[in-house]
Amino acid sequence: MRTFEQALPDHELIVLRVIGEWWELNLTGDDKAACVAKLAKHLVELDLAQELLFLPPEEAVAVRYLVTNHGRVPVATFTRQHGEVRLMGPAALAREEPWYDPANAAEALWYRGFLFRGFDDTDDGPIEFYYLPTELQAQLSAQADASGSEADFYQGEPESDYTSADGDESLLQELLETNLLSRGLPTTNKKKDAPPAPSAPAPPPTPPTRVLRERSHYAALTAVEPPAQWVTAPVDAVDDMATMLAMAQMGQLHEGQGVRLQPYLYNGNLARLGLLTTMALEMGLLKQVGESYRPSRAALPWLKEGREKQLRALAEAWSKTAWNELRHLPELICEGSGWSNDPLAARTAVLDALTLTEEWFAMADLVAFIKKETPDFQRPHGNYDVWYIRDRATGAYVTGFENWDLVEGRLLPFLLLAPMQWLGLVETADKSETYRLTTRAVAWLHDTAVDENDLSIPLVVRPEGTLLVPFNANRYQRFQAARIGQPLPVEKGQPFEYRITPHSLQLAQEQKIASDRVLAFLEQASGRPLPASTKRGIERWAEKGTEGRLEQVVVLRVADESILETLRKHPKTRPFLGESLGDLAAVVQAEQWPELCAAAAQLGLLLDGVL
Repeated sequence: MRTFEQALPDHELIVLRVIGEWWELNLTGDDKAACVAKLAKHLVELDLAQELLFLPPEEAVAVRYLVTNHGRVPVATFTRQHGEVRLMGPAALAREEPWYDPANAAEALWYRGFLFRGFDDTDDGPIEFYYLPTELQAQLSAQADASGSEADFYQGEPESDYTSADGDESLLQELLETNLLSRGLPTTNKKKDAPPAPSAPAPPPTPPTRVLRERSHYAALTAVEPPAQWVTAPVDAVDDMATMLAMAQMGQLHEGQGVRLQPYLYNGNLARLGLLTTMALEMGLLKQVGESYRPSRAALPWLKEGREKQLRALAEAWSKTAWNELRHLPELICEGSGWSNDPLAARTAVLDALTLTEEWFAMADLVAFIKKETPDFQRPHGNYDVWYIRDRATGAYVTGFENWDLVEGRLLPFLLLAPMQWLGLVETADKSETYRLTTRAVAWLHDTAVDENDLSIPLVVRPEGTLLVPFNANRYQRFQAARIGQPLPVEKGQPFEYRITPHSLQLAQEQKIASDRVLAFLEQASGRPLPASTKRGIERWAEKGTEGRLEQVVVLRVADESILETLRKHPKTRPFLGESLGDLAAVVQAEQWPELCAAAAQLGLLLDGVL
């Protein structure tokens, strides 16, 4: 913030004279610097806190709002509640004389020298603020501390005391009008049917570097009746994370190929997959190598933890991840990269407001509370016109505070219904109109331990060489099973399934996992002797390698063996012919069939057949 002496030069000379006239100070001459110095000295010597006792209610509320926000509020936020100062040049000011008829509380304070406007640097870049000069903020903060009641701070008498039962103005209002008239300035003439002064919202919270444990804006919401049925919070995020780590170990986890991974996940939602991938990278469980991902050493200790500790680690990672929920809202389309939002600020707004019990609450009540107390949690500058966001249903751009419900109002429920529910922190009911925190979430937000009741069930080895890994099996053992078996698509409610094949054993051998170690692991993880057929199959592969292979190929048949001989000899067609199946047939890879037909046509041979 700036002092009076630093702030006043931003005013036109005519405005300085108006402010001086208000304070019974005659500023003459064209020396603006001299006027600034004289006016600043005079204002500093005044008892401004005493002077503000005579402010009308609307102006008092505006000043109190600034004081409680440390003397400054973004222009857009302040304007939304208290109006905006009409900025004019010297000629327009002399012609319009707006100080005689202020358009709103902001303008009235502006021409009394209480309110100023300027840019300040913030973590979000330069932001324009309305602010109180340092001397004024200091006096009013001291007055607020001495009053001991923010509700009474510079409010004067209750508004009902300004008007008697028959509508006549009270003695206090008459004294106020007399005071204004004596200064040669217009009265406010507030009538009893004027709208009540808006209450000042709390300042937006500072984005944290982790989950806030000291919460100051939690919502005192009224709990609702428990529903008859609800959606139990899933705990399978750790299982899908283990699947991702196993795929990465086998070189099968690649950037931008999430669709290929979906059949092997309990929840194939691509946004959820993106969140887990981002968190795995930030937690150091994965590392990126080119366009692929590989597990790091930190993955093994995490895999060996119990389910509750793994979920706690994911919750902590989510609280500070760079993954941006706003850009994954299904109802909105976020365009361009010239604007940004802070996902941590959105999570803080929700976590700060949650009532930390396992009672049921209405989602609409939580959203309404945050809209009332900290509406600008995503836009600390208060500007609702700089983001390029379209409504997916209508295609229309959603800008302005009037569309708060279409952006912030959708983002807040999404935080609970998507990431918090994915991580086992929230349960929902009544088509997601009500919610409650799980025991796990309450313990996490209170920073207390939760009981670990994870039972490790052994895997099952079937005679046909299939491994069944139950949902409650140790994640580390499943990670190891994925290194020696080919994963099969997951069915909800069914165990994970892996098939031991020559190819999977070959991949294991490339990772320096010999067949004897495969046998030892399977016996230890299953807790029983292996089926003789599975054991023999692994040992036989170790001796003789692959003894049979299924391939999908195209068979080329010709009418005369000379045709096949010509195709084999010519350099343009030779690469496409595989194993011979007698004198009149040969194997061709299916994907190479069109190339063979084109090359043969150049030799005058037209091959028939369409794939």
